[in-house]
Formats: sequence, C-alpha cells, structure tokens
Amino acid sequence: MTEHAFADEERRAVYRVIHERRDMRRFSTGTSVPDAVLARLLAAAHAAPSVGLMQPWRFIRITDTGLRHKIHALVDEERQHTAAALGTRASEFLALKVEGILECAELLVVALGEGRDSHVFGRRTMPHMDLASVSCAIQNLWLAARAEGLGMGWVSIFDPQRLAELLEMPDGAEPVAVLCLGPVPDFPDRPALEIDEWTFGRPLAEFVSENRWS
Repeated sequence: MTEHAFADEERRAVYRVIHERRDMRRFSTGTSVPDAVLARLLAAAHAAPSVGLMQPWRFIRITDTGLRHKIHALVDEERQHTAAALGTRASEFLALKVEGILECAELLVVALGEGRDSHVFGRRTMPHMDLASVSCAIQNLWLAARAEGLGMGWVSIFDPQRLAELLEMPDGAEPVAVLCLGPVPDFPDRPALEIDEWTFGRPLAEFVSENRWS
C-alpha cells in the first residue's frame, strides 16, 4: 500500500465493478439513458489510455430507428454465417441470444478512426495497438455503465466493411463494436455463456507463468 492508494471503500468499489461487469444481451424495453449519464459514460471511454496518445476511437450514437433495424439485419445475417461455420454446434449457437440491438435503450457503434498510419509512436512493430487502445476505451465505458446500474453488451458479429458502408465511414475507418446499452432486468452472477453452458471460464492459474511460457 502506498500514499497514493484509494481509501478502502473506494478500492472495494473498483474491484466490485470489475467482477460484476457482464456482457449483457437482455434489456428492459421502453427505457432510456439520461443524457447526463450517457455523457459521463462517453467521457469515461475517452479517458482511456491510448498508445502514443493517438486516441483512435470514434463513437457513433444510433438514434434512427430504421438504421438500428438495418444494423440488426447485418448482425442477424452474420449470425447465420457463424452458425454454419460452427458445424455440429450450429443449432446450439442459434439457440443463444447474442445481442439486444432492438431492445436496448442506446445503441453505439465504436470504430477505429481514419489516418491511423500516421501514428508511429508505439505502433512501428505492433500496429494493432490502435485496436488495443479502442478496447481500453470500450472497457472503460463498460465498467462505468455497470457502476451506473446499466448493462452493456459488445456485439462483434457483423461484416465490418458492410457496416462501415452503412454508416458512411471514410476510407481507413473500421468498425470494431456494436454496443447495446441500457437498463437491464438483472445482472447474473456468472457470464451468460456459462449459464447457457456454451463454454466455461478457466482459473487464473492457467494463464500465469514466471520467466518463460509454460
């Protein structure tokens, strides 16, 4: 512990929000997110670390109902392709609820901005650090949403080129996530994919080694 540590109660809140965050698919319909809350969430996302302070993230708030349905159609089409690629688990996958695009209070698309190649600092040998930076922004938003009592789901089942065209993104920009955000009926105590018995998380010990890969 150092003089810079947060107070006990504040630290507990940080760890609590990390462990209680869930990838949500089911939302309370007919609800909304107050503008002030949404502004706080986006500010939290924008406060994320980024390599070379490049801030590669772009956020598009989807308020047009017709556009929301078109995004849902893109996701549903890719859902069918994903099922086909899963072979024997196709029907099991199709039984899962994998998004809440039409039910959530707010729909956001997060993208990598154009002109990223001009940012060399920290990316010369690892150009994918722009994606790592955007992922940090999404995680910030996710944790802030949980602290506000809101659920969020990260949807990655879509064709990025077609979504980029739908949203009229410039050349070089690339969508990374469709985020469903809003009030939810409850927060499960385990990840949804464990509850649905699709897969199960593994213990931390399997992912930590010392001095060399093991």
